[in-house]
Amino acid sequence: MADVIEVGAARGDAPPPAASAARRRASAGRGGRLTPYLFLAPYLVLFTVFGALPIVLGVWLSLHQWDFQLPNRPFVGLDNYKELFSSDSAVYGDWWQSVRATAIFTVLSVPLLVVVPLGLAVLLNRSFPGRTFFRAVYFAPYVLGVAVIGLLWRFLLDANLGLVNRLLGVVGLPADTPWVTDVPWAWISLVGVTVWWTSGFNAVIYLAGLQDIPQELYEAAKVDGATAWERFRHVTLPGLRPVLLFVMTTTILASANVFGQSFLITQGAPGTETRTVVWFIVEEGLRDNDAGRAAAMSIVFALMLAVVSLANFRLFRYRED
Repeated sequence: MADVIEVGAARGDAPPPAASAARRRASAGRGGRLTPYLFLAPYLVLFTVFGALPIVLGVWLSLHQWDFQLPNRPFVGLDNYKELFSSDSAVYGDWWQSVRATAIFTVLSVPLLVVVPLGLAVLLNRSFPGRTFFRAVYFAPYVLGVAVIGLLWRFLLDANLGLVNRLLGVVGLPADTPWVTDVPWAWISLVGVTVWWTSGFNAVIYLAGLQDIPQELYEAAKVDGATAWERFRHVTLPGLRPVLLFVMTTTILASANVFGQSFLITQGAPGTETRTVVWFIVEEGLRDNDAGRAAAMSIVFALMLAVVSLANFRLFRYRED
């Protein structure tokens, strides 16, 4: 057979159909193996440029005393990391104070940002007149930028000129509450503004998850005599478990990375009580020109958030099992 193919090829005859089909399949196989990488190429390029390279550069900076105003940037190894855990260093107290502030804000805001949007989503998932309007109203604040939100509420919460205290005075409540200059009022302000601002986004995510729960499950539960709470507990929550995991993880990360609200509304007051980790890192890197120490703080903080995220995933997986 091989001799026939060679003779045919020598005479210029077309190869047998079986041989042509085999070559086409081989060519298609090679092209098929490359196709996924061609689709992944844009993402891989963006991830490399804006993800992997900044991480590598950040690690490199953290190992140096990197002052933008100095010509030499000596290698200091792990000294920048040791300063964060050494009680006699210059940044130890401020660093852990910012970690504490971030933890307080996260612990106070995350439960509200998980539960309140869920309640809104359950209500907005029902059929009633004006449902679309209310969905838009609850989502509208999220469209505004943090600068707009911060400046707006800084004015509204001002102890002397703010509209909030004026309204409280009208109804007979204390009209001199220091919403942005004293604790716990500063934390109440930051958490309240953040919940008002971002609840709409989580509510939309919950609404998308509620649409995927079969209505037959609710009807079957009603037939079995389940109450509204029992239907929510045994049908809605299990059906939303993947969505709950996504919402909780993203909310924890977003709350831990808070910066704009604290910077614009409370301005860290009282003192540095509400100065968060991201704010402190920005000050170290841009105000004090110590990019190496700021990079070390960023990496340590990222590792902290990674541990929290892994614990969150493990908790939800345990519940599912």
